[in-house]
Amino acid sequence: MKTRKTITKTTGREQLGEFAPLFAHLNDDVLFGEVWNSSDLDDKTRTMLTVCSLVSQGITDSSLVHHLRNARQYGVTQSEMAGLITHIAMYAGWPKAWAAFRLAKDVYDSPVQTREEYQASIAYDIGVENMKFAPYFDGISYTSPAAPGVNHITFEPGCRNHWHIHHASSGGGQLLICTGGKGWYQQ
Repeated sequence: MKTRKTITKTTGREQLGEFAPLFAHLNDDVLFGEVWNSSDLDDKTRTMLTVCSLVSQGITDSSLVHHLRNARQYGVTQSEMAGLITHIAMYAGWPKAWAAFRLAKDVYDSPVQTREEYQASIAYDIGVENMKFAPYFDGISYTSPAAPGVNHITFEPGCRNHWHIHHASSGGGQLLICTGGKGWYQQ
């Protein structure tokens, strides 16, 4: 019998621990601690069901991208994902499927690299999920302190930002230096 890797999440406590401790507990200990680690379903089936549930509700934010990546990691092929989303379209709606296909295509077109593989390829710590500034992003980004007042920001593939301009009369503002990957600038 294949040994399963235990899924452990601390995202709830890291992001909402003080603000919503009960929700953080339910997210980390019940949803991911018990439900995702249950042996009732295999991981591939569980990820397909999760994608189905999110798409059916019209949820096409970073949580769907996260679960599409999980599905790919757990062996859901591009063909299976296309079949799943096509099937969902017949029951949950064509526009929802189109939105999901756009995200799924990005996920399946991206080369597979785990967070650990990427971390090993760079000189600084990726850090924790960047929830403080999440409203300025479509997708997932991470932040880690580099020096007082200076942070490293790491973008997952497909993450887009909606930064605003920092007008400073003295000693402030913002400087963005790209140290790897590729990106586009739009004014």
